[in-house]
Amino acid sequence: MAYETIDGNKYEKELLDLARHHTTGAGEGKLSKDEVAELFKSAHDGPGVTDTEKATLAYIRQNFEFTDAAARDFDEAFSRL
Repeated sequence: MAYETIDGNKYEKELLDLARHHTTGAGEGKLSKDEVAELFKSAHDGPGVTDTEKATLAYIRQNFEFTDAAARDFDEAFSRL
């Protein structure tokens, strides 16, 4: 598993890259409901969601833009972790 350090905090690179991929290039630059589902699917790739994966998801929520529906889905899914 690869990590990326931002402001002294360690995050999962795969999740960050996925969020970046979905918010660059064509489109409105916001994460959609489907893309949020993909983020959480990626985070659940092992026996559980690690503390680093949770921290990465929290970082994504604070630093990336979401559609309104995607923000609701994200918050609901994150609250169940």
